[in-house]
Amino acid sequence: MPDNPRSPGGLSLLMADITRLDVQAIVNAANNTMLGGGGVDGAIHRAAGPELLEECRRIGGCPTGEAHITKRYRLPARWIIHTVGPIWNGGGFREDKLLACCYKSCFKLADSHDIKSIAFPAISSGAYGFPMDRSCRIALSEMKAFLEEGGEERGVEVIAVCYSPAVYQCYQESLSKLLAKQPEK
Repeated sequence: MPDNPRSPGGLSLLMADITRLDVQAIVNAANNTMLGGGGVDGAIHRAAGPELLEECRRIGGCPTGEAHITKRYRLPARWIIHTVGPIWNGGGFREDKLLACCYKSCFKLADSHDIKSIAFPAISSGAYGFPMDRSCRIALSEMKAFLEEGGEERGVEVIAVCYSPAVYQCYQESLSKLLAKQPEK
């Protein structure tokens, strides 16, 4: 799995503004109401415009670990997949499992909509307080599993979008460790 930016198929790391990416789907780290908030959620709602808020109101919210898909409105991406990550409470409240479920739910929607490029922010690692290194490890493990289970064969491009150099470095370190554990083919 290459870690170079924007490779066709496989896994990429990219430091960018997720709202400006021209991919088939971007993932929104939403809250349970899906009505906008801070961080990436607020940025996506602002960039997409008020029509996104109206569609999210009609959906009626999203449970933690699940995902919903909406139109893009004013974004270059074709779809927005909204998922609700867990709030970090010390690790004893199924946070790891719920975060993994976010990625699985997003990939399920991507498959059902024949999405070939999907960009993820660092879900739950901002205002929700999930430790960044732990979040990166879970994200990359789920991305790798999806690609190995047929996503790469179907030419799906999965992008971990980093909002700062520190996040990018954390993803790079986690990816190096993950690939070091991988047996040679």
